[in-house]
Amino acid sequence: MRTSRLGTSNALEPKGGSTSRRTLLRTAAAGTAAAGSVLALGSAFPATAAPAGPPAGAGPATPEQALRELAAGNRRWRTYRQEHPNESPSTRLRLAKGQRPFAIVLGCVDSRVPPELVFDQGLGDLLTVRSAGEVLDEAVLGSIAYGVLELSIPLVLVLGHQSCGAVGAAVHADETGDRLPTHIQYLADQIRPAIDRSRQGEARVSATIDAHARRTRDRLAAEPDLARAISAGKLAVAAARYELTDQRVRTLT
Repeated sequence: MRTSRLGTSNALEPKGGSTSRRTLLRTAAAGTAAAGSVLALGSAFPATAAPAGPPAGAGPATPEQALRELAAGNRRWRTYRQEHPNESPSTRLRLAKGQRPFAIVLGCVDSRVPPELVFDQGLGDLLTVRSAGEVLDEAVLGSIAYGVLELSIPLVLVLGHQSCGAVGAAVHADETGDRLPTHIQYLADQIRPAIDRSRQGEARVSATIDAHARRTRDRLAAEPDLARAISAGKLAVAAARYELTDQRVRTLT
């Protein structure tokens, strides 16, 4: 099943260690940035404080509009012009009656990559689902399906990030043959198929971060309910990567 091809992308950038679990988890935090095209569609918003949130139904309604809004928000974030939208008393009262988020972001649990901040969005804007390494399980799949089928959200974005500890742990375990603690091993097992063994060291971790985000995107797009929404033009499933060093989000094709 095809996925949405929103945005563009350039080529990606081109350890072993102690066998103890403690060392394995500690060294998993290493990672490097990879090149890619900037998720930078649309024009930047004014660098002013945001007024009250938009009226119900005024948000992005198509996959393309949703992606442009995320791009604009990330531009504000990385240039320190955040608006912190949709936090006013009137918005809070309106949202008590219902929600219409315009995008689902499946991200990592990493404390440095909260989607609402990275994309400068506010209450009611994003349905965020987070698991270590953006790993899929039934709860994650059910949460995403709820957003698409019940809330008619037009965009699902899988957001990987630089220096992903879950990916680093999976790569290290694959190289050494060590077993991780039970539940963490589950994460590594889910990430392992995306490991790029054509590269070495930190380049392998970096390439695997991107490959895993793409693979997760493709798995989501193949889910029957989501695939039908894609075929009908109501949904796009995309993948992207966040760089801790410059706060940019880049799309992955």
